[in-house]
Amino acid sequence: MPGIDLLLATTARLRAPDGCPWDREQTHRTICDCLIEEVAELVQAIDRDDDANLREELGDLLFHVAMHAQMAAEAGKFTFDDVAREVNEKMVRRHPHVFGDGAKLGSADAVVTQWEQIKLKEKGAKKPTVFKELPPSLNTILTAREVWKQVRKKQLDAGATVDVAKVDAQANGLSEEEAGRRLFELVAACRDAGIDPDSALRRQTAKVVATAEARAALS
Repeated sequence: MPGIDLLLATTARLRAPDGCPWDREQTHRTICDCLIEEVAELVQAIDRDDDANLREELGDLLFHVAMHAQMAAEAGKFTFDDVAREVNEKMVRRHPHVFGDGAKLGSADAVVTQWEQIKLKEKGAKKPTVFKELPPSLNTILTAREVWKQVRKKQLDAGATVDVAKVDAQANGLSEEEAGRRLFELVAACRDAGIDPDSALRRQTAKVVATAEARAALS
């Protein structure tokens, strides 16, 4: 039996009336924290180039997908097969340059642009937004990174909220080790100054977004 079928059978057995009491008590919400923890452990394995642990953590993450799908199936909402088929169809649909008769794309940036255009059309948005919607649960550093990525890509004007010249100067020759050192020192300085670095970054990112959106509306 294929591994995925074994996993789905095990998951269903754990959730059965005579299965595991803990697994039977869980809901989509109650295992959210566990899911976030598993993703963090997966990222750690990637950071360490630990292939054996990477395989294990991918399995743990896949089990969470199976659990959520099993819960949904029990409620008559959808199944694991529905999840797999839908994401496969989306990947094919959003890669017409690979699976369809779309024009061949020569760069990753072109692929991202096409992806966003197809997604916008699928969602039926009335008008494109300046910034693509990001999950509220995304951590502040990743949110800031994605916002800045869009500022650069779309050549948005963030006004005085960002010193672009300083960003360019600091990025020149910046290594991962040096970036980590600077970030740690800044977080440490925030702690000594009584500042919550997470809150400070979240507020600053919000200012960048608000300014860029306001200036884009005037252009």
